[in-house]
Amino acid sequence: MKQQLAVGIVGCGYWGPNLARNISLHPDAGIAALCDLNPDRLEHVRRMHPGVRFFTDFQRFLAMPGLDVVVVATPVRTHHALAKAALLAGKHVLIEKPMAASVAECEDLIAIARSEGLTLMVGHTYLFSEPVRKIADIIRSGGIGELKYINCQRLNLGLFQQDINVAWDLAPHDLSIILHVMGEAPERVNCQGNAHINPGIEDVTNLSLGFKRHRFATIQSSWLEPRKVRQMTFVGTHKMIVYDDLQPLEKIRIYDVRVECPPHYDSFAEFHYSYHYGDCYLPRIEQSEPLKTMCSHFIECIREQRRPLTCGQRGLDVVRILEASSSSLRDGGGPISLSGLSSPRRNEREPSLNPEAIAS
Repeated sequence: MKQQLAVGIVGCGYWGPNLARNISLHPDAGIAALCDLNPDRLEHVRRMHPGVRFFTDFQRFLAMPGLDVVVVATPVRTHHALAKAALLAGKHVLIEKPMAASVAECEDLIAIARSEGLTLMVGHTYLFSEPVRKIADIIRSGGIGELKYINCQRLNLGLFQQDINVAWDLAPHDLSIILHVMGEAPERVNCQGNAHINPGIEDVTNLSLGFKRHRFATIQSSWLEPRKVRQMTFVGTHKMIVYDDLQPLEKIRIYDVRVECPPHYDSFAEFHYSYHYGDCYLPRIEQSEPLKTMCSHFIECIREQRRPLTCGQRGLDVVRILEASSSSLRDGGGPISLSGLSSPRRNEREPSLNPEAIAS
């Protein structure tokens, strides 16, 4: 019988307890320790995980005998230092998004994990959701023709961050999906925004990504909206997909609509666009918790020594775009060319995800 992996979580704010709950359900892993600077947060989590050791000192937490895995669910400014210490201590690491505060920090963590032979994974949870997996399958099978354009809106009132702007806070979700679905890296980034509440910390941004073959993606992020919006539109040459993550059941709608130009015309008077309006189709989506699937995937990758779907390189690619967006903001929204961004391996078989594994 395999011995359970002993998992420690540093950061018991909003997301840490959710990670602890899902990891504790896996038959091959158990929560051994929790760490947070706030004793009140530890006391709150203690009631949900009796028998688990609790620490307010990270070094004592890391030195706990038998600890195999460290999950970092703290503010982004601390990701690099905490993850680096855990990797150097021989622990497998899962880091919440974004992976770190700079490209250099991400590259450092990847190099350490590689040299130590450890699993490093980033918590881009949306790539483990059934709607996103369905969308990726439809697009890659040619179900909407050639993908040309993606439009994203991630809007709400707050929560205001003190160390990162709204693009770094909200856009990683959309960026991870865009890179996954496009199957290639963007060539350039533009970003415009403004700081209305805290000087120097943009609370509204518009991020644009330019890809090869005139493909394009836009991301609108805001902490200053009266409505909560989580919506993406995928426009293909034949059909279009609308993904509304706030819908309880019907999250994906496929529209059989398109615009066609006449192949030949001799004069402007003969030029007419052709608008095609067809049916709307709602594909069936399996109901599963993305975080549960993600935690299961992380444990399985450690056990089987597999590369995670959201490996360190994928986390680096997202941070590289975010870093370029910050440069563009400082440059008044001008284009920033991206170099060194790896293209997702479009033909590589996606790591298997088993949402039932942690229920077995």
